[in-house]
Amino acid sequence: MMDKQMVMEWAKMLMSYKFALDEISTKLTILNEELQFVQHYNPIEHVKTRIKSPESIVEKLQRKGVEVSKENAAAHIRDIAGVRVICSFTTDVYRVYDMILRQGDVKVIEVKDYIKDPKPNGYQSLHMIIEIPVFLSDRIEHVKVEIQLRTIAMDFWASLEHKIYYQFHDDMPESIRDQLKETADMIGALDKRMLGLKEEVQRFSDSALQTTASSLTLAPPAPPAPKRVLKPAPVAALSPKPSPAALATQAATAAQSPEPSPPAQSSPTPATNLK
Repeated sequence: MMDKQMVMEWAKMLMSYKFALDEISTKLTILNEELQFVQHYNPIEHVKTRIKSPESIVEKLQRKGVEVSKENAAAHIRDIAGVRVICSFTTDVYRVYDMILRQGDVKVIEVKDYIKDPKPNGYQSLHMIIEIPVFLSDRIEHVKVEIQLRTIAMDFWASLEHKIYYQFHDDMPESIRDQLKETADMIGALDKRMLGLKEEVQRFSDSALQTTASSLTLAPPAPPAPKRVLKPAPVAALSPKPSPAALATQAATAAQSPEPSPPAQSSPTPATNLK
């Protein structure tokens, strides 16, 4: 039983593991949102994190036959902080794995690929033990974190298998073990089939894009219309304004000329009686 002082010391130690989980979660969120923005595809469905309780750590140290201490916990237990990354397809699992490897401040300590080489009970997942720096106010601590990468189907099987396993306390009947192994094989086949469907859909999409691109032919640009040159309208020739002397001469000439005689009136023609 841990006294209050020991609980406070362990809580202080576990705080660094909590900060390490925060850093890993932030990295995964940034990578996922970047791919969603750039490629309109996010390989990560969701992320789960957990930290072992002090009681669980003590129990694991006792099973290992190691003296219970904070130092031994940090040295002998590498999954105090855990991150579970759930992806859609197996290709997404390895894509996220590659992105984690390229993080400059992440040191990969160990990798176990249970997807390519499943456990005897059928368990599948990609495990990584990494070390990440945590920058505190007075020091830098390098904290170990376990990362589990798996598909939705793998996580479904592992979660239910875990519940069934601990109901029997390591004494599971052989018939149930066999059925769990069969369902694990079915889960693996399901993952492969869903990946095949995804790749087939992608081929259809690429083919449709190519067909659309080839059907769009660019017509040559039309020649520019000839520019109309607007000619100025002809301006009527203006007669020169007569001088005052010319105007006076015209008036005198008009006064001396005789008035025209009225036209002669013709006598009326007598009407003719029409019979």
